[in-house]
Amino acid sequence: MKTLREIVRVGVIGLLMGAAEIVPGVSGGTIAFISGIYERLINAIRQFTPYVLVELRNVGIKAVWRKTDASFLLVLFSGMLISILIFASGVGYLLQHEAIALWSFFSGLVLASSLIVSRQISSFGFDIALATAIGLVIGIVITQLVPVNLSPTPLMLFVGGSVAICAWILPGLSGSFVLLILGLYAFVINAIKTFALADLAFLAAGCAVGIVCFSQVLARLFRHYRNETLAMLTGFMLGSLAKLWPWKNTISYQLGEDGSQIPLVQEPILPDAYHQLTGQEPDILLALACALGGAILVLAMDWYTRPGHAAVR
Repeated sequence: MKTLREIVRVGVIGLLMGAAEIVPGVSGGTIAFISGIYERLINAIRQFTPYVLVELRNVGIKAVWRKTDASFLLVLFSGMLISILIFASGVGYLLQHEAIALWSFFSGLVLASSLIVSRQISSFGFDIALATAIGLVIGIVITQLVPVNLSPTPLMLFVGGSVAICAWILPGLSGSFVLLILGLYAFVINAIKTFALADLAFLAAGCAVGIVCFSQVLARLFRHYRNETLAMLTGFMLGSLAKLWPWKNTISYQLGEDGSQIPLVQEPILPDAYHQLTGQEPDILLALACALGGAILVLAMDWYTRPGHAAVR
C-alpha cells in the first residue's frame, strides 16, 4: 500500500464487498475477483498460521507486517466493516421494497463476473468442461438447500462463522446466504444493528479460523490447478444465478428479531406468474435496466483493473 490512490481503491472495494455480503446470495468474493485482488487476498490471509507468532518473535513486527500484506488487509476489512454497519438496514429495506431491482442488479453483476472469470482460463478441454459442470451443479444444489434452524449459541455462532466465511471468499456464494441456510442470518443482522459484541466475537472467531484454513486450500488449488479452479468457480457463479433470479415465489419465511419477515425458501418463477401470485407488477424494464447496470459496473471495474489502468493488480 504505497500510494493514496491504492489505499482509496482497496477501501472502496472493501465497501462494495461488505455491501454485497449483506444480501443473501451475493458474494464478496465475486467483488474481490472482478476488482483484481482475489489471489492477493487469498495469499495474504493464508500467511496467518500459528507459525506467524514464531516469525513475529524472530524477525519482528515490521517484517511480518510486510509478509502478511497487513496494510492491504487492514484497509480492505475496514471498508467491509464500515459498509456492513452502514448498509445493514439499507439493504434490508431494498430487499423488502425494491427486491426486483436489487436482485436484477446483482444478477447482471454475477453474470458478467462469470464471463470475466472464464476469460482467465488459458486452456480448454474435457477437464475444464467437467470442472465447470461440477461447479454449476454444486452452485444450483446449494441454492436449493432447505434451511435449518440452529440455536444461536456461542458454539453455533462459531461454527456458522467458520462455514459462512468460506462462502464469503468463494465467488458466487454468499456468506449471508449460508447464515440464512443455518437459521442464523436474522440473529446476526440484529447483533450487528445492536452492537451485541459478545455474540459477534464468537462469530468473528469462527470466521478467523475458517478463512485461514480455507485460504490454504484455495491457494494450493490456484497454484497447482489454476485453470480447473477458475472453471469450477465460473460454473459455481452461474449456478448461483438460480438464487438471484428477480421473480420469486416465497414458500416460507423466517421472523427477524424485529418481527420482520425474511424469506427462507423461494422458487424462481416467470414474470407473469409473479404478477398472478403476488398482484405486483413484474417491472421487467426496470429489471433489465438494473441487470444491465450491474453488468456495466463489472465490465468497467475489469477494464480499470487491467494493466495500464491501475497501479496495483
